[in-house]
Amino acid sequence: QVQLVESGGGSVQAGGSLRLSCAASGYVYRSDCLAWFRQVPGKEREGVAGIDSDGGSSYAGSVKGRFTISKDNAKDTLYLQMNNLKPEDTAMYYCAARTFGDCYKMRSGDMDYWGEGTLVTVSS
Repeated sequence: QVQLVESGGGSVQAGGSLRLSCAASGYVYRSDCLAWFRQVPGKEREGVAGIDSDGGSSYAGSVKGRFTISKDNAKDTLYLQMNNLKPEDTAMYYCAARTFGDCYKMRSGDMDYWGEGTLVTVSS
């Protein structure tokens, strides 16, 4: 039973933009927190951006001002608009949901559902 499906990853040059999408099953979409994480080999998965059920959002310092998280309630879809991409943004990006609890700390251990990931590669 697939609950979160990411799309939109790809290869882009530094300074470019990508928009990631995450289609969610209805009950998962209604979680308190929906978030994007990313991971590179050998490193821990880190929270990138999160959005609460009331629309409040939070961002990692490294992406603040460049990335924007949003959601479309009519489509049960989460988005991550990524602008001014940098080579250090290269990672596998995952969509995640936390059933109860906010996104404030965006800890991977708090999330209940995960997508399979979509790869983003930024070249210099």
